[in-house]
Amino acid sequence: MVYLMGAGPGDAGLLTVKAREILKTADVVIYDRLADEKILKYANDAEKIYVGKSAGQHTLAQTEINKLLVDKAKSGKNIVRLKGGDPFVFGRGGEEALFLRENGVDFEIIPGVTSAIAVPAYAGIPVTHRGIATSFAVVTGHEDPAKSESSIRWDKISTAADTLIFLMGIANLAKITAKLIENGRAGNTPAAVIRNGTKPAQEVLITTLENAAADVEKNKIAPPAIFVVGEVVNLRENLKWFDNKILFGRKILVTRTREQASKLSAKLENLGAEVIEFPTIKIAAPTDNFKSLDAAISDIKNFDWVIFTSANGVEKFFERLKIFKLDARALGNAKVAVIGSATADKLSEFGIMADIIPAEFRAEGLIDALKNLVAGKKILIARAEVARDILPIELKKIGAEVTVTAAYKTIAAAENAGDINFNELDIVTFTSSSTVENFIAAVGAEVLSKVKTAAIGPVTAGTLKKFGVEADIVAQEFTIAGLVDAITKINR
Repeated sequence: MVYLMGAGPGDAGLLTVKAREILKTADVVIYDRLADEKILKYANDAEKIYVGKSAGQHTLAQTEINKLLVDKAKSGKNIVRLKGGDPFVFGRGGEEALFLRENGVDFEIIPGVTSAIAVPAYAGIPVTHRGIATSFAVVTGHEDPAKSESSIRWDKISTAADTLIFLMGIANLAKITAKLIENGRAGNTPAAVIRNGTKPAQEVLITTLENAAADVEKNKIAPPAIFVVGEVVNLRENLKWFDNKILFGRKILVTRTREQASKLSAKLENLGAEVIEFPTIKIAAPTDNFKSLDAAISDIKNFDWVIFTSANGVEKFFERLKIFKLDARALGNAKVAVIGSATADKLSEFGIMADIIPAEFRAEGLIDALKNLVAGKKILIARAEVARDILPIELKKIGAEVTVTAAYKTIAAAENAGDINFNELDIVTFTSSSTVENFIAAVGAEVLSKVKTAAIGPVTAGTLKKFGVEADIVAQEFTIAGLVDAITKINR
C-alpha cells in the first residue's frame, strides 16, 4: 500500500490524526523538503528517503520518484509518500496516483491542510470574509507567465476571484504581478507575501500588487513564500494573532534529554518560539547496573520513608520494581517524599500520592519539611548517581538512618552540535547542573556570552556561575512551568 499523504503547511501540529496514525505503521517514508522534520518522528524506525525539490534543484526527477514508489511497494512494504500541504494541491499527487494505478499498486489519499488557506490564516488573513471576499482562487506561481502557451487563463483569473493565492511564486513575482495588472487587477490592490508560514520563523510583508516585486527584492524575501492578493489583506492589522504571541521570533535552545525535551519544547512553541532541541544528557543505567537499587528494593518493607529527587528517579525505581514482579503496594509500609511537583506528578502515575512536597523545590526545602519527622527513621533516597550530598548529610544529622542508591546516571550527549548555529540563538535553557556541564563540555562556555541563559533554579544557575556565566533568567518555581514563566517575563 502507498499512502499519498499531506504533511500540512509547516506547523507539525497541523498534521491530521489519521496521518499520524498511518505514519506509525510505515515501513518506508518518502518525503519532500516542506515536510516538517518533527513529523518524521512518528514513523519510528521506518526507512526515510528524502526526495525534496527546490528551485533549480531536484534530488530525484518526478519519473524517478514514481518508480521508487512502485519498487518499494512491490517489495511488500507499506509506503508513505509525505508531501508538504495537501498532495492534490500542486503536490503532483494525482500523477503519482495514476502511475501507481497503472502499475497495479494500491494507494490511499490522506489529505493535508493546504498552505493556501493555513498560511494566510496564520498571518491573520482570511481568504474569504463577509462583505469583502466571497470567492478565492489558488494558482500556481511556478509556471512562467511569459511562456508562449500559459495554462493559466490570466484574462479570466485576474478579476474573477476576490482573493488570489499564488503558491511557489516568488521567483516569478514580477511577471505574475504584471500579468494581473495587465488583465485588469488594480495596481493598488492590497497584497501580502508570507514566508515560512505557520512556523515561528514566519515573515509577513504587506504591500500592494504594483509594489510587491520591488518590496520582496528590497526585503530579500526568499522561497518558500505565498503571495496573497485581495482586500482581505487589510484585515491582518486587526486579525493577526500568531506573531502576537509573547515569544514569537525568539529562537530557544532546549538542552534536556531527548525523551524529556518535548514537554518544555511544546510549552515554548505554544508561546510562539522557534525551539531547537539539543539534548546534552542521556539517562542510563547506574555504574553498578542497579545493584544497590535492587538490594534496597529487596529490603523495601523495612524503610520508613522513600525519597525521590526527580521524575527520572521515580521512573527507574518503578521499572526495577516491575522486574521483581512488584508494584506500588511494595511501598505500603513507607511514607513518600519528593522534591518537586514534577516528581510528584510522575509518582502519581504509579498510583502513589506524595506525603511530602516541600514549598521550595530543592533539597534544602525538603530537609526543612522533614526535620521534625525522620529522627530514628530508616530512609531510602533513590536519585541520580551523581548528585549533591546535602540531603543525606543533613538527614543523618537529624538522626535518620539513610541509604542512598543510584536509580540512574546521566551521561553526555551532544549529537547534533554541528547542525546548530549558536550565533542565531536568543536563549539557551538549562534544567539541571548536568545539562550545563555537558553543554559546556560539548561546545564551550564562550557561545553563552552572546545569548541569554535560563536556569530552572538557583542550583543550576550556580553551576553556570562556576563556568563564568551569570544566568540571565532564573525560575522562581523550580519546574518546567516556572522556567517558561520566567522566560516569558523578559518579553512582557
